[in-house]
Amino acid sequence: MSLSVAVVAALTGLAACGSDKGDKAVGKTVTDMSPLAALRSAEQSTDKAESAKVRSSTSLGDTMSMTADGALAWGGGLKGNLTITYTGGKMADAMRQAGSTSMQARYLPDAYYAKMSDKFAQQFGKHWIRYAYDDLAKFGGGSGAYIKDQMQNTTPNQSVKLLLASGDVKKVGKEKVSGTDATHYAGTVQVADLAGKNSNLTAEQLAGLKKQLSQAGVTTETVDIWVNDQSLLVKKIEKATTANGVMTSTAYYTDYGVKVSAEAPPAGDTKDFKDLMKSGGVTGGTGSGTVS
Repeated sequence: MSLSVAVVAALTGLAACGSDKGDKAVGKTVTDMSPLAALRSAEQSTDKAESAKVRSSTSLGDTMSMTADGALAWGGGLKGNLTITYTGGKMADAMRQAGSTSMQARYLPDAYYAKMSDKFAQQFGKHWIRYAYDDLAKFGGGSGAYIKDQMQNTTPNQSVKLLLASGDVKKVGKEKVSGTDATHYAGTVQVADLAGKNSNLTAEQLAGLKKQLSQAGVTTETVDIWVNDQSLLVKKIEKATTANGVMTSTAYYTDYGVKVSAEAPPAGDTKDFKDLMKSGGVTGGTGSGTVS
């Protein structure tokens, strides 16, 4: 499994991140609402959000397990900083061979940057790899276009939108999340159909994505979300069975409105992903990315 796949997997593993800003939230509580009304309220309040801290973990069979910790902002385009650590699987082995299982991830509206190890820099001359979303779209075909779409539209309410689009939403009950009262909602979504409902892909791109999802063995995905009494998403869990094993993604959201600043790394210490591909420095693929 290549380093580029690892980074793309990390990139898309955070694509369903979600949260909200408290002082901009819809005032009505979700306690007495129907499940659909409560989720629509959460979606609307999250649309008004600007930033949040996120802590997540993602696993995909024996391919990878990883954690991410940091903060993201989405007003005017995605930006933020995360520390991504591979804790197991083939991805961790590949990263370990490259010198470190942990890396800095920097998100900007037009590209994603990954800071690799000193060992990587000694071999390729740069510490940072720049993954332009347009390049990912060109490289990955339909799946690459989906990655680009998800990354550039990664607002915290994506998990809520998934559940709303499923048409299968139920209220599980009241639970505590990190010491905060929250209402738990759950449902099952049809993954291939869902991508069409929640993206701006062309028919050709969507057909390519559906083909890849089918090849990966993904037909359905379960989504669980927890919303606090201010209509803010505080936790989400997504699970799907794929050809590479069971995918599970869990995320927690706090500190809505936190200040987030992110700038492109020094150009002199940055190498474009497409240039690495041309030179044969790393091999790549997006096969695991769209389901992680």
